This record gives sequence, structure tokens and C-alpha cells, in this order.
Amino acid sequence: MSRYPELRNRVAIVTGGAKGIGQAIAQRLAEEGMRLVLIDRDAEALANTAAVWSGGGIDVVSVVGDLAEMEVIDSLFAETQDAFGTVDLLVNNAADLERRTALDDHPELLRSQLATNVASPYLCSQRAAEVMKDNGRGVIVNISSVGALRAHHRGLPYDVTKGAINAMTMAMAVDLGPYGIRVNGVGPGVTETYRAKKMPAATRDALSAKIPLGRFGTTADMAAVVAFLASDDAAYITGQVIYVDGGITAQLSPPGTNPL
Repeated sequence: MSRYPELRNRVAIVTGGAKGIGQAIAQRLAEEGMRLVLIDRDAEALANTAAVWSGGGIDVVSVVGDLAEMEVIDSLFAETQDAFGTVDLLVNNAADLERRTALDDHPELLRSQLATNVASPYLCSQRAAEVMKDNGRGVIVNISSVGALRAHHRGLPYDVTKGAINAMTMAMAVDLGPYGIRVNGVGPGVTETYRAKKMPAATRDALSAKIPLGRFGTTADMAAVVAFLASDDAAYITGQVIYVDGGITAQLSPPGTNPL
């Protein structure tokens, strides 16, 4: 059910929109009546996702490509302008999720994640803001991580890139506020995605026991916060990162450990 009628017919770009959290965000925005532009590297998953919503009467444009390449960003915004003539919401969700330790040899992963996780949302936000400022309003939502606030065990370079996303969120919120553009972030905790579903049951149970709310988050939990931040109900919120994590970042000592 639509909760935010003001979003109807507005245009949203969702990067990494074919699977997982990105797909759930696109689904929620479609339910709000938004017109969608989805981009993903997985052509098959993107086609399957877009076909569902196109069949339901939702306006969807699909773009296949890797946002680490500048020409793909150019194509994304050109196709958005050709189809809809504007951008009202940009959700920077696409990211490389691989993680290593500090002593692992991973220079190529570092290069790749800086390009995908930092440079591409930075450049997409610039391009979106150029359009939004002419409208006098717009919303950018960056998908961050609990790893931006508290380090994962074996969290490099991923946590570094998400820390950069948080800094970018604040800096762009300050710069773009005078143009009526709000910039916020969503920091998911452990989330029930296609990756999590591959975990052994014992691992899932052990992780759930360490979360104050006792369960993994759902992709719908993340999407609900994105929709709220895009709505007029969040009109005075900018420069913030909301952690949707079941309480993980609030606790100092998880259950079963000795309190510090």
C-alpha cells in the first residue's frame, strides 16, 4: 500500500536494483507509484526484475552496466532524461561487498571498491544534483553499512569505503541544502538477502542471538526507511545516516560475552 502519495509519478534511480536490498527498494518505490530507472551489472537478473514491474503497469527503464565506468554513468543519466526528463530521487545502492583483513594482499580489490563503492556514488550524486537543483528539490539516499560506524572483523577495504560514504553524505547535504536537495544515508545491519540465505542454520542462529531484536533485518525493512527519507515526512532531515540494524550499533557487549 502507498504511504506517501506525494511520491507518485516522481522519478527514482536505483543503482544495483536487480537483487537484494536494491531490488526491495525498487519494489517499495514502485508500490509508491514512482517511475523507476534501474541499473545493474547482472543483465539477466535486471531483465527479470524489470519485467515484473513493467507487467504491473509501472514505468521502468533498465540500464545494464558497471558504474565504475564513467561512460556507464553518462549513459544512465542520458537514458533517464530521455525517458522521463528529470530525476527526483537517487538511491546509491550498488556496491562490492567483498572483505579482507589488513594483512591480506588485495590491491585490486581496493582499487575496485574505491571505484564502485565511493567514486560511482559520488559522481552519480553530482549528476543527479545538476538536474535536481533546477527543480528546486530532490533527494539522494546513500546505502551505507554498520561497518562504517563499527568495524567488521575482517572488514577491509569495504568498511573504509562505507565510512567514506558517510562523510560524503554529510558534506553533500551541506553543499546541496541551499538548492532544496536533501542527502541522507541508510546503514543496514545483518540483512536477509540472497547471500544470507546461503548461511548454515547454526551460523544464522548464532548471529541472530547477538542482535538485540533477535533476528536478521529484511530487505523490506531497509526499503521502508528509504521510502520515508524520500517522502515529504522527512522534509527537515538531511546529512543523517539511519542505522537499520536491530540494535547492533547500540550495544557494547553482545549477549554471551563478558561486559567491558
